[in-house]
Amino acid sequence: MNPIELEQKYVVHAYNRPPIVLVDGQGVWLEDAEGNRYLDLVAGIAVSALGYGDPEIAETICQAGKKPLHFSNLYHNEPMAQLAAKLVDLTPFADRVHFQNSGTESTEAAIKFARKFARTHFGEGKTDIVAFTGAFHGRTMGALAMTPREKYQKPYEPLMPGVRFARFNDLESARETVDDHVCAIIVEPVQGEGGIHPAGVDFLVGLRELAWKHDALLIFDEVQCGVGRTGTFWAHEQMGVLPDILCAAKPLANGLPIGAVLVTERVAEVIHPGDHGTTFAGGPFVTSVAQVVVDRISAPAFLQHVQETGAYFKSRLEGLNHPHIQEVRGKGLMLGVQLDMPAAPVVEAGYRHGLLLLNAGADVLRLVPPLIITQEEVDIAIERLEATLADVG
Repeated sequence: MNPIELEQKYVVHAYNRPPIVLVDGQGVWLEDAEGNRYLDLVAGIAVSALGYGDPEIAETICQAGKKPLHFSNLYHNEPMAQLAAKLVDLTPFADRVHFQNSGTESTEAAIKFARKFARTHFGEGKTDIVAFTGAFHGRTMGALAMTPREKYQKPYEPLMPGVRFARFNDLESARETVDDHVCAIIVEPVQGEGGIHPAGVDFLVGLRELAWKHDALLIFDEVQCGVGRTGTFWAHEQMGVLPDILCAAKPLANGLPIGAVLVTERVAEVIHPGDHGTTFAGGPFVTSVAQVVVDRISAPAFLQHVQETGAYFKSRLEGLNHPHIQEVRGKGLMLGVQLDMPAAPVVEAGYRHGLLLLNAGADVLRLVPPLIITQEEVDIAIERLEATLADVG
């Protein structure tokens, strides 16, 4: 059997995949088993920030792989401690880090930390969490409860109770929703799955003030928009608003599973041994690789490249003047193309034109390429996207 037949026979059908088998990659290009090459504007869903076949990543994996891969969190390990120090140094509000294995696990940890904080300081009954329309915080039960999409939630109800929803980028709606029973407000500085919608500065400032007013914690979910994706190491740097907790994950180890929850000392001091745990998170192998990613992406020249290339990509998209394109939005190399038609046929047509595309909702193309993409490769992407849209339209 070929890989597709094997998968269809033995793997749970939780994904609809195109009939291609990816086998190799270099830079921002991927290759399938038939030798076809694709310009990748997906990056493993905003994960492969340094692209494919990166020599430094490969060497780090080789060296780290010669040492024990796992000790568990029963013991200290040097790479984890070093990575934590690097992340705190890059994050003005944060004092400590708790490592996870994914973005959704980071969100789950943030929920637990917020509720423990509220119970410690304010007693019983302060347990509600406010999230927003269009949000995506993950698929495990707590994170799913804060992701207001019926097709994701309905099959698994009842979900975690105590979640309220306000309208994204609507401060008045937030004011009507937050009260003294709320322990946390969670928001994406740039919504990813929700359609690439940046939060307004006034909106985030207002949420910060609401959190202070009601003794709630402000949580920024930067699982997708963080770690250089928008042109600053953290997306919220551009808004000038600081949270109490930040969730990160996707690009942190360029494809190896990792998540992180960054917190203030005031939050960290309520978490005691045994309050939360994980077998695999923070292991020496993955944190060794993550250190390379963090060092590379946090370099000013690298972030400048993301800003400049992102601005160039956005301008090229805006110049397409295609009848199906209604709007281009986003920051850095996290861009959304609003269509007046379903995005799925465009994604499908992209394969025929050597282009890997991704949707964000029903009618938005999400463009989140490896952050190393060049302007010359952007030009190729635009040329192929034009051909793809023409094919569909």
